[in-house]
Amino acid sequence: MAIRSISRITKGIATLEGAGFLVHRPFPSAGLSDFDPFLLFDEMGPTDVPPGEAKGAPDHPHRGFETVTYMLAGSFRHKDSQGHEGKLEPGDVQWMTAGRGVIHSEEPSQEFQRTGGTLHGVQLWVNLPKQDKMIRPHYQEIPRAKIPSAQTPEGRVSVRILAGESLGKQAVIETRTPILYLDFALQPGGKVVQLVPRDFNAFAYVIGGTAGFAGHPERIQRGNMVAFAKDGDEVSIEAGAENGSPARVFLVGGRPLNEPIARYGPFVMNTPREIEEAFEDYSSGRMGSIDF
Repeated sequence: MAIRSISRITKGIATLEGAGFLVHRPFPSAGLSDFDPFLLFDEMGPTDVPPGEAKGAPDHPHRGFETVTYMLAGSFRHKDSQGHEGKLEPGDVQWMTAGRGVIHSEEPSQEFQRTGGTLHGVQLWVNLPKQDKMIRPHYQEIPRAKIPSAQTPEGRVSVRILAGESLGKQAVIETRTPILYLDFALQPGGKVVQLVPRDFNAFAYVIGGTAGFAGHPERIQRGNMVAFAKDGDEVSIEAGAENGSPARVFLVGGRPLNEPIARYGPFVMNTPREIEEAFEDYSSGRMGSIDF
């Protein structure tokens, strides 16, 4: 076993999305177009929203990939052209496989719009392999209570397992390609070493406090993405005892597809012609509409 070193550190870039809500995006960016098999990572907020002023993402299409939405604070409701609707509360996960095409909306829930409060969440885009890009759209929606969790023996590190395996617990979400998605909470002095297959591309995102990664001399501040080299099969994460405050780190990894990528806005396929076909299907109404 060997601990992976850091290959690059990328700070999230502030970007407005949807109807005008703020996200911080480490990729895609001018210096990092994708992180195979991952296409995008956004941190939404945290933003304190007055009553009646929360913004979301009205009706928009997707084809050829998956969106993974993880709510941390606030609540969102969603509808789609397949007749599906639901609501995400803090700690809930929605894993949407867009496949051949779906139109959906992501808006603050009526309750949150009425009361306001803190809005905070993350969204990850996962590319689909060529043979799965035109499968039927479907969802996996996992409420907070059903997401497996575990902790280290001394209790200084806990983890929620959205995908993959950690500390002896296995995720309940099924993925189209092998993926690891872990939410670590580390108390001061806490340390964890996580197995990551050597063929996975892997990154960490510090979403709270500061965190240390073995082999790197400096603590990484919140809002930064840490990409790891493929020079080991473990990742070491710690919250220094000198911090006096906890850290929270998302660790994400996946087996690269190594396939050509053609992308334009909400469509991600393998060739430019397939992107043109996606636009044709969307403009002609073949992706359906939200009419309920």
